[in-house]
Amino acid sequence: MYKLNYFNFKEKENNYLITNDAGRYVFLSKQDFVNLIQRKELRPELKGKLMQNGFIYEGSEEVFATNQAMQLRRAKEYLLVPTTLHIFVVSKNCNFNCIYCQAGNLNQNNSYNMSKETAKSAVDIAMESPSTYLTFEFQGGEPLMNFETIKYIIEYSKSISNGKIIEYNLVSNLTLLTDEMIEFFIENEVSICTSIDGDKELQNINRPYKNGDSYNETITKIKRLRKKQIKVNAIETTTKYSLNKYKEIVDEYIKLGLDSIFIRPLTRLGKADNNWKNIGYEAEEFLGFYKKALDYIIEKNKQGIFLSEGHSNIFLKKILLNQPINYMELRSPCGGAIGQLAYYYDGNIYTCDEGRMLAEMGDDRFKVGNVYENTYKELMQCDCTEAMCVSSCIECLPYCSTCAYMPYCGTCPVINLAQDNNIFSQNPREYRCKIYSGILDILFNYIENEPDVVEIFKNWIM
Repeated sequence: MYKLNYFNFKEKENNYLITNDAGRYVFLSKQDFVNLIQRKELRPELKGKLMQNGFIYEGSEEVFATNQAMQLRRAKEYLLVPTTLHIFVVSKNCNFNCIYCQAGNLNQNNSYNMSKETAKSAVDIAMESPSTYLTFEFQGGEPLMNFETIKYIIEYSKSISNGKIIEYNLVSNLTLLTDEMIEFFIENEVSICTSIDGDKELQNINRPYKNGDSYNETITKIKRLRKKQIKVNAIETTTKYSLNKYKEIVDEYIKLGLDSIFIRPLTRLGKADNNWKNIGYEAEEFLGFYKKALDYIIEKNKQGIFLSEGHSNIFLKKILLNQPINYMELRSPCGGAIGQLAYYYDGNIYTCDEGRMLAEMGDDRFKVGNVYENTYKELMQCDCTEAMCVSSCIECLPYCSTCAYMPYCGTCPVINLAQDNNIFSQNPREYRCKIYSGILDILFNYIENEPDVVEIFKNWIM
C-alpha cells in the first residue's frame, strides 16, 4: 500500500486542489480525495500522477525523502543566492504629485539628492555581496533629478566589477529624459521602466504633473525611446478611479505597443494610507477589477495581440514550470535584506524598498545600517535582518503553513508592522492575503477548466 506525503488542500465547488511544499499540484474529485485520505485503492492513472508529483510513494522512505529534499531545494533555490537586488534612491525630489505616492517630495532641495561620496560607499557595499550577478535599480522620488549620480554609480561600479555581471534598471516618470541621458542609457544597456496607470484621464488623475499634463509628457518620452529601439516596460497602480476602467487601461498598453502590464494593488504606505478613504478599496473590489482585466487581456491574446500580465506571470512560472522565481514579495522568507537592499539618498540602508518607504513615514525600524558605518557582512548579521527572515518564513506561520497556496505566496513584515504594529500578521485574512489568494483562485480556475487559456499562459512564460 502507498504512503502519504504531507500536503495542503483547498476545497473548491466540486472538487479539491492539493499542493505540496515543492509547489506541485493535483485536482481531485471529492471521492478521489476521500480515497486518498483513507489510503484506499486509487485509479491507476491518478495513482501515477500523485506519485509523480510527490503526494504518495512506495518503497524506501529514505529514497523518497532524498528526492523530495532535492525538489524543495530547487523550489527554494533563491535562498542559495546572496543579495542580488540593490536599490539606489538617488533623489527624494520629484516633479509629480501622485495621489498614492510613498516616497516623493515636491519641494526641490539639493540636500535630498544622493551625493557621489554616498553613492561610492553604497556601491562598495553592494559589490561585497558574494553574488556574481547583481541588479542596480535607480529610484526616487524621480531619479532623473540626480542623473549625475546615476551616471557616476554606473561608471564606478563598472570600473570595480572584477568579473561581476551588473544589470542596471531605471524606474522613472521619464519627463526629464534628455538625448544625452538616452545615449548614456543605450551605451550602458540600462533597462527602463515607467508607470502607466491608464488612458489620459486616469493617468492625470492618479499621477498629476506639477507642471502640466503627465500623460502627454510620459507618452512623448516613451515614443522617443522607441525611436531609439529602446524597450520600455511599464507598471500600473490601481486606485479607486481605476476600478471601472479595465478596458481603457488594457487598451492603452496595447496602443503603446507594450507587451506586458503589471497590475498592482495599492500599498497602504505614505500618501496612499493617508488618502485611503478617497483612493482605496476592499480586496474584493480589486479582485473584481483584476478578473475583468485578465479576462480582457486573454480575449486580446485570442485575437492575436500578445500582452501578458505581470502578477500572473510570476505565479504561473511557479505553478506550471516549478521555477524558483526570485520576486521579493512572493518568496519565503521574503527578500528583505537577504535578497535586496535599499540605499537611501542620505546613506541609510534599509531591508527593502518598503522599509525605506516606512522610514519616510517616520518609522525607521527596518533600517539595517549606514553606508559609512557598516559592511555587507554586518548588514546580513544584524538583528533586523534576522527578524525579517523569521517573520516572513510562511512555512512557520499558523495560517500560511496550512494554506494550499503557501508554495507560491509570501508575506511582508513591513506592511504587517505598518498595519498591525507587529512584524507577524495579526489578521491572517487581511488585505494582501485576500488579494494574493484571490489571484491564485482565478489562475487555478483557468488551469482546471480552460485548456485553451493555459496554452496562452504557457506562451507568456515559456
